[in-house]
Parts: sequence; structure tokens; C-alpha cells
Amino acid sequence: MPTWLILILVGVALVILGVATEIGQFLIWIGVIVLVASLIIGLVGRSRT
Repeated sequence: MPTWLILILVGVALVILGVATEIGQFLIWIGVIVLVASLIIGLVGRSRT
């Protein structure tokens, strides 16, 4: 499983947990940061090949 896909899954899980819990804002921001990082890693990986 590629790294960027794992990061996307983790980011989505954090966003969902952030919506479902009381400390939501913090988890939502962490999830968004992880999603953006995974997209950047995915794009860089595609440009290399």
C-alpha cells in the first residue's frame, strides 16, 4: 500500500473522529493537514515516474 494512500485513510479517519467528538476542531485540522500532505506526496511520486 503506498504511503500517500495510508495518509489519506488516516486523514479521513481523523476528520470523521473530529466531527464525532468534542475536541473536534483540533482533530479536523490535523486530518486536513494529513490529507494535504498525502496529496503532495502522491503528486511528487507521480511526477518522478
